Amino acid sequence: METIAIGLLLPFLGTLLGSAMVFFFKHQMHKRLEKLLLGFASGVMIAASIWSLIIPSLEMAETQSVIAWIPAAVGFLGGIFFLLLLDTLIPHLHLNTDQPEGLPSSLKNSTKMMLAITLHNIPEGMAVGVVFAGMLSQEGIVTLAGAFALSIGIMIQNFPEGAIVSLPLKTQGCSRLRAFAYGTLSGIVEPLGALLTMRLTAILTPILPYLLSFAAGAMIYVVVEELIPEAQSGQHSNISTIGVGIGFVLMMILDVALG
Repeated sequence: METIAIGLLLPFLGTLLGSAMVFFFKHQMHKRLEKLLLGFASGVMIAASIWSLIIPSLEMAETQSVIAWIPAAVGFLGGIFFLLLLDTLIPHLHLNTDQPEGLPSSLKNSTKMMLAITLHNIPEGMAVGVVFAGMLSQEGIVTLAGAFALSIGIMIQNFPEGAIVSLPLKTQGCSRLRAFAYGTLSGIVEPLGALLTMRLTAILTPILPYLLSFAAGAMIYVVVEELIPEAQSGQHSNISTIGVGIGFVLMMILDVALG
């Protein structure tokens, strides 16, 4: 169980360390570096959705004598609509914009920015929880190494995300300590969501293929709706596209080599 606990906490560690960059940077992150890192996070999430979630969903459905594409399709669309619902209801403010989304709210902009990153982290926490549940299911589709590959990949991409949320908060007037706290709190949802998803899946093992693809759909929603538009905003640059390629290949290598 200690090994599983470490796996569930690794993504949060990435967010915590990234948020700590607010103590080392004097100014806001350079825009080109920010675009590169946003693209990198997108590439990691796209690759993780395919190799760590959708492919295991298809394989697990086949072992359950179910038409393989049904859980993958239903779960994937369910994940997209779930994040769409959260995106519509939760007040939040994306990077590089002053137009809040979600229900009207009197929350401070700093809080809304933290909630935007928290929305990013919900599907990541679910993804980690569901792959560890797949490993515990003893069906042989998800290995311990494969589950850790996903956890490590999300930890790596959470590092820049933590920095991207904490540094702008400092430039908006927050103290370094408060900016670090907001960045760290945005990642708390990951281990909590991972644990909750893992417990739920342990009770409802037959729906595991649906939950795997559900997490994939939620992650792709975040990439298409938020990360890529933020990476492409402002002056056009190919640097974010390069970041997507690097992140995708790194996550693919992690999953194939360890999984």
